[in-house]
Amino acid sequence: MHLLHRWNCPWASDAPPSRAYLGEYGELAAASYLRAHGLKVLYRNFRYGSSGEIDIMCREGDTLVACEVKSTASSAGGAPMRMVDYAKRELLRRGMRNWLYLLGRDDIPTRFDIVEVFLNGDQKPSIRHHRNAFGMHEGRRHRS
Repeated sequence: MHLLHRWNCPWASDAPPSRAYLGEYGELAAASYLRAHGLKVLYRNFRYGSSGEIDIMCREGDTLVACEVKSTASSAGGAPMRMVDYAKRELLRRGMRNWLYLLGRDDIPTRFDIVEVFLNGDQKPSIRHHRNAFGMHEGRRHRS
């Protein structure tokens, strides 16, 4: 089985990819990785109105899993998952509620994962999967 997440990145190391290309390639690598690790990919880039976008909607057993993919070609900015702030989490929650609304059900177990994809020139992508990264009903955190 030849899986995308095992492929080398398709750009020369001296010519960095555009942001759009980086994101698309990272999402493809993440979807391949998730499939290889037993999740069933249901949909990519789910949008319902102005609710934001869920990069990859999956199912693992009876659990519906919304995956946010963060890709980077550089380690200089720190962990990509730090980019999933409160506002982004709220958009993902709204997207999940819309998916459940379209199913006509609200009794399905849900989970939010973050998949970090590190693309290193001509090397194979390195992928870090953060399962259950945040919950459906997380409140806004207050600073002291």
